Amino acid sequence: MSTETDEAANDDLKERISNFLRRNFPQIQMHGGNAAIENLDREEGSVTIQLGGACSGCGISPMTIQAIKTRMTKEIPEIDTVHANTGMGGGGGMGGGSGPSMPGDSRGGEIGGDDDEGPAAPF
Repeated sequence: MSTETDEAANDDLKERISNFLRRNFPQIQMHGGNAAIENLDREEGSVTIQLGGACSGCGISPMTIQAIKTRMTKEIPEIDTVHANTGMGGGGGMGGGSGPSMPGDSRGGEIGGDDDEGPAAPF
């Protein structure tokens, strides 16, 4: 594949991910938060989503992250792993990327590690 074709495929996948977030999680924006694609590795099948604004420090952001991971890997076949950061501990904004990452393979909604992420998302 040529570089132009690769870029077009990445742009298409980014657009599908952005549309997925807007369509499935309007509450992020309605509650003063935002979501952005921080990194996309099409070859690896992974995406990193940065949640910011009101999501940073929100008590239900772990449930939102779990729901994003579960739904995105089912709806977008090219994505096998979703990483999400809330920016907590990194000044509360979208920058820095020093917030906690939710570990583990997200296929099927499982999160690895010893972190207690709380109950499943209600949406």
